[in-house]
Amino acid sequence: MDKKLTRSDDKMLFGVCAGIAEYFDVDPTIIRVLWACLTVFSTLFPGIILYIILAIIIPVRK
Repeated sequence: MDKKLTRSDDKMLFGVCAGIAEYFDVDPTIIRVLWACLTVFSTLFPGIILYIILAIIIPVRK
């Protein structure tokens, strides 16, 4: 089976965190909490900018 990273249909904003969680077979809530912590503790901008970049780069599941 060939795994591909795609944005998920289980989305809060763009499905980036849920897509990453599905790729690594973990609960999306864990990825969302880790992402929120990364964003808050890195003075917001790197986490937000990286999320926007990933939302553009990661393809939508077909």
